[in-house]
Amino acid sequence: MSVQCTINTPHAVSAVTFSSSGSLWVGSDDGTLRLYELPAPKVVRAIKSLGSEIASIATLRSKDPQAGGLWIASGCRAFSFPAHSDKMISTDADARTTVQLGEDDEDALNELSISENGRYLAFSTDGGSAGVVEFSTQAVTRMKTRHSSICGAVKFIPDRPSELVSAGYDSALLHHDFPQGTLLSRFDITSAPPSSGVSLSPPFVLSTAVSSTGLVAASTADGRVWIGAGGEKRPSPVSGAKQKRSRKWDGLQENEGLWLQVAEGPVVAVVFRGTETLITCTLLGKLARYTISHNAEGALQAEPNWTGETNHLAKVNAVALNDPFLCVAGLDSAGKGIIEVWGLDE
Repeated sequence: MSVQCTINTPHAVSAVTFSSSGSLWVGSDDGTLRLYELPAPKVVRAIKSLGSEIASIATLRSKDPQAGGLWIASGCRAFSFPAHSDKMISTDADARTTVQLGEDDEDALNELSISENGRYLAFSTDGGSAGVVEFSTQAVTRMKTRHSSICGAVKFIPDRPSELVSAGYDSALLHHDFPQGTLLSRFDITSAPPSSGVSLSPPFVLSTAVSSTGLVAASTADGRVWIGAGGEKRPSPVSGAKQKRSRKWDGLQENEGLWLQVAEGPVVAVVFRGTETLITCTLLGKLARYTISHNAEGALQAEPNWTGETNHLAKVNAVALNDPFLCVAGLDSAGKGIIEVWGLDE
């Protein structure tokens, strides 16, 4: 893995994501989005005047270009824009839809995710709530069980059309049935044993990822990553066919997972590449790649096979992966925005 190109922006980068065509959307703390066609560092389209920092960008993928689009979290609102536009610069007035999702002016949005079937948008907020918007009706459902602190991450569970997992600064992972708004399971993370008398940060959950086979990964502010395999679908050792989906997803069972000590400081991003590779990134830009497998007894294991470090980032705010690129974004030592585009197969 090595850096293929570097993109500089006037303001700190707060969110990045790839479109269905492989273009890169970059959101900044001044409420502006820019679109790039990698590896060229030239802006090809922009959306501005959304009012607040761009906290998250989610892409609605569709075979019909007119039906696809992107959802943007800015402040307490989520905006929907078409994937393609004749305008080089759009504003909030060009949004297809604007939805107020924060419960008050202080309840800013954090992460947005779109379901596999393209029917729902999940969101998380500073007030600790996770919820879902149904696209066809614009109906908003909030989960009955909230986090006691900031809810920073929310993901749909693949092959589970009615389930999602949220995570927060209360060090909890919550597994919800969102049509019912009910809690199916939870995992409360405790602090790691003290090492060498050093006091570590609390185990706030800073990011999550869920693989296509149901593996879940969660990174914490005290430098750890937990990988849970309780809900994983694995090929049968005899036929090679996938296991039949179980009635219940048990991805938050601690005894079905393992802990990785990745760093001494916060791990701000975890992303799966396929089902056998996990990439982690720390707040200060240290990258690591792990190969995930099972031993002869079927126990989960993760072996590091590469480490690296960003060249110019002083603080990492967001990471996005789309083969063959990994984008690591945030700000440089002068406080300006910067994105490093890494080639995964180098």
